[in-house]
Amino acid sequence: MAYKNLMIETEEGIAILKINRPKVLNALNVETLEELQQALKEVEERKDVRVVILTGEGEKAFVAGADIVEMKDMTPAEAINFSRLGHTTLGMIENLSKPVIAAVNGYALGGGLEIALACDFIYASEGAKMGVPEVTLGIFPGFGGTQRLPRLIGKGRAKELIFTGEAIDAQTAYGLGIANKVFPSENLLEEVKKTARRIARNGPVAVSMAKESVNAGYDLGTEEGEAIEITTWANSYATYDQKEGMGAFLEKRKAQFKGE
Repeated sequence: MAYKNLMIETEEGIAILKINRPKVLNALNVETLEELQQALKEVEERKDVRVVILTGEGEKAFVAGADIVEMKDMTPAEAINFSRLGHTTLGMIENLSKPVIAAVNGYALGGGLEIALACDFIYASEGAKMGVPEVTLGIFPGFGGTQRLPRLIGKGRAKELIFTGEAIDAQTAYGLGIANKVFPSENLLEEVKKTARRIARNGPVAVSMAKESVNAGYDLGTEEGEAIEITTWANSYATYDQKEGMGAFLEKRKAQFKGE
């Protein structure tokens, strides 16, 4: 499928999804969110894709937020539909069976940070700026920011960022646990690819099951989460990849995983 606001590149089992609206700092509008949903469905179905990298086109922005031009005159009914569209799209990122790494290459503000938070983890450039400045516009985060950010960094720190609307630099984001790693801007995408390649070499079913287990158990009690892990772990023994991975280890050869 041809996309107006997205670009998709694939290499070595990795799909790179780029939000492609650099003239408006990759701001999110309805059309872009709908295209992103379609792209996620596409990479979900592709057996040659094992890891997804989500980033922004250009040197200035990952995603600088939602498109204020489109949002300004929304009615409450239109606003609820827009928020639901955002939640659905970000839920698709979070629940994709394949790992999704956010490569935050510039501004990740408002909906941009919310998209990054829906990914499995974030690598950022040294020049990245992150924040949820919606209160400066008379609204507040509406794409899951009031839910994912507190779960990641704690309620108090999340409230501070949400209530002040302050944008923080990449090192501060790293210190808070928002970004896993920070790299020079010119090295960011290659460093993300290095991690993606390492993930892609592993058993794709095992990685998918591990993601499912973490996500499903995260908000549960320890015993409930452990029950999910036990069942999911046991199910991995019904896969070709488990037999191949352990067989290759014992035979001292490289495993040839099929994702089955």
